[in-house]
This record gives sequence, structure tokens and C-alpha cells, in this order.
Amino acid sequence: MENVFDTFEARSFIEQATDRDLVRELLQDPTTCYIGFDPTASSFHVGSLLPIMSLVHMQRAGHRPIAVIGGGTGLVGDPSGKTEMRPIMKREEIDKNAEALKKQLSRFIDFGDGKAIMVNNADWLTNLGYIDFLRDIGKHFSVNRMLAAESYRIRLETGLNFIEFNYMLLQAYDFWYLFKHYDCRLQMGGNDQWGNILAGADLTRRLGGKTVHGLTFPLLTTSSGIKMGKTHKGAVWLDPELTSPYDYYQYWINQDDPDIERFLALFTLLPLDEVMRLGALKDSDIREAKEVLAYETTKLCHGRKEADLARQASRQLFSVDLPATITAESAPGYVINAEEMEQGIPAYILFEKTGLCKTRGEARRLISQGGGYLNDQRLQVFDQVIGAKDMRNDSLLLRAGKKRYMRITVG
Repeated sequence: MENVFDTFEARSFIEQATDRDLVRELLQDPTTCYIGFDPTASSFHVGSLLPIMSLVHMQRAGHRPIAVIGGGTGLVGDPSGKTEMRPIMKREEIDKNAEALKKQLSRFIDFGDGKAIMVNNADWLTNLGYIDFLRDIGKHFSVNRMLAAESYRIRLETGLNFIEFNYMLLQAYDFWYLFKHYDCRLQMGGNDQWGNILAGADLTRRLGGKTVHGLTFPLLTTSSGIKMGKTHKGAVWLDPELTSPYDYYQYWINQDDPDIERFLALFTLLPLDEVMRLGALKDSDIREAKEVLAYETTKLCHGRKEADLARQASRQLFSVDLPATITAESAPGYVINAEEMEQGIPAYILFEKTGLCKTRGEARRLISQGGGYLNDQRLQVFDQVIGAKDMRNDSLLLRAGKKRYMRITVG
């Protein structure tokens, strides 16, 4: 079987590694690795997909992933990549989020029969005695070296408090704990975690006399410079209650042409020769590659059934056969009561109510500039009254711009 390190390199997963040759040698044999996940929300978003996919590849190559839910470190807050302090969360909220994240990770990784492990670092960090921790762990850390780490150096400009300053020690202790109890030899994470990973490797060497390794992933943006997982609506979540499978599919199918091959390599399990074939498509043919990207990513996150429904709805909505498009059940929908529909609603208010626009002012501008559509017909005035007379097949179809649809039904 191909060494997973070669898979990572071929698919552009790797930003930095402690020693590329030694990490590749380590991964020749079954190895236990870990990634920590922040429990500050009840769902992962698309920005978390790169580390999740790395664990998928590790498991497929015969290695054992450990997913560490940061219930303990979440009580402190990671300053890495942040210009201000994270809100301090209550233990009850963190535990609730951790349970939701476990469920989502289980869609990607098989935790049966010990093939992968999920742990919460609150189980060991919250039991540490402060004085003992300072004596046994803190003595191995140089303050000068810590302040030179990018995550701390950036925060010194805006203010770094003492509780955040402890974060590196806690994450380093995680690596030592996982090495000691699970023989974990590799930590992976985003490139903003590089300093913390090196601290953990150094602590394990000092306490255990063993060499362990680290590997980081690039911090991704789209070709237009937008952070992965961000849209006009906000974050794109992996929880179907927060981002529907249809909207998730639309996020991927609407990626810019220059990003398609890169995202196919990173976020799908397609063979690389197929990735390159799809990435070579140009002009109108690239629609095939975008559809494959959207389908494969949605299938991984939400399952084949939801991916099939999202693809079907997308094809119908973007077809020329409007009567069929309005019946697409997987399209995002909004239910309005019969009385409101009978009375009629000004278009700009309906666009705001359904979430196609954030504010009524934004909706007025959109429609006035020709970007608002009703049943695929451009709205002429922003306050055009939309009501029961406009229903087609018991639905209305609103569109904002070229690609954002909303199906309105009466309930």
C-alpha cells in the first residue's frame, strides 16, 4: 500500500513537518496519530475539513487516528491565529458541543473495533494539580522561546493574558499524555499550531526520551482570497440543521474554476488520475468537475442519499424547465402562512424574510439592480407585491443573483 505521507504530498496536504524523511519512515508501519479539535461550537465547519480528511487518509492507510476533543484546553482558549482572546466557555457548554462533534466525526472515521479513538482532554487536564504541573511540566519550557512562537508574538501586539499563555503547556502535555498512554507518535494540525506541536514533541523527548513528530496543513483560502468555509450567509457547517445538504452542495459547486482541481485532491477520495482529468477541463466543460466535487464532498459529509437529492435538486433548479424546478424538494425552502400569501408581500420584504438578503436595504438594492427573480422572471420594482396569484405548482421560486434560490410554500 502507498505510504500515506506520499498521498499527503501528492494531494498538497503538507505545509511543514518536523523531518520529512523521518515522518515518512514512521508512516511505513502502522502508527497512532492525533489531531485536536476545538469544541467552541456545536458543529464543525468547512474550515475543519482538511484535518478531518487527513484522518480519513490515515485510517485508510492502516494507521490509528485519535481525535482529541479539546474540552480541557477549551476552558483556557487557544490564542493561535487569533488577534483577541476567545470567550471563556463553561464546562457544560463544552461537553455538549463535544458530544455533537463526536457524532459528526463518526461520519468520516470508523471508531469501531479500536480502528480510531476519540478522547476528551478534559479527562486528564482538569485533574492536574497546579503546583505539581508547574514543577513537573512548566520547568521544561523557556519563556523566551515561547514568546518567539508566532501565535504568542502576534498576540503581544494586542495583549496576551496569563491564562492564554498557559495554552502551549497544556497542548504539549496532551502530546506527552497520548504518547504515554496510546503510543501516539505523530501530531497533525493547521499551520497555526506549529509552535504548539513542536513544544509537545520537545516535552515528550525531555520526559520520555523518545522522538515524536509533527506535521501541519496549509491554512486554506480560495483563489479569490476568501477563507475556506465562508459565504455571504456566514460559515458553511457540517451539521445539516445549520447548513442543509443542498446548500452544502451549492457551496462546493460554486467554487471558482482555479480551485477545482486543488479541492478535488484535498476534499474527495477520488483517485489522483481522475482528479487531474477533471482539473484539466476548461470553459463550459468544467461544470462536470464542479458537479463531481459537490457530489463527492456532500456524499462524504451527509451520505449518498442526501448527495443524490442535492444533485437532483441542483440540476432541476438550473435547468430551463421551470415548472419542474419549482418542485425540487431538496432545494432550500421557506414556509409562509396562507394569510400572508393571500394578502401579498412586497418582494424586498420576502427576500429579507427568507434569508436571501440579510437586510431589507440589501434586498431593495439587489432587486433595483436587476438581481431579483420570481419564477425565473426578473422583478421590475423592489416593492412588487408577491402573492397567491404568483404560485406555480403550489410553490414560488425566488432567486437572488445567478445561483441562490429559495422555494416558498404555504403551510
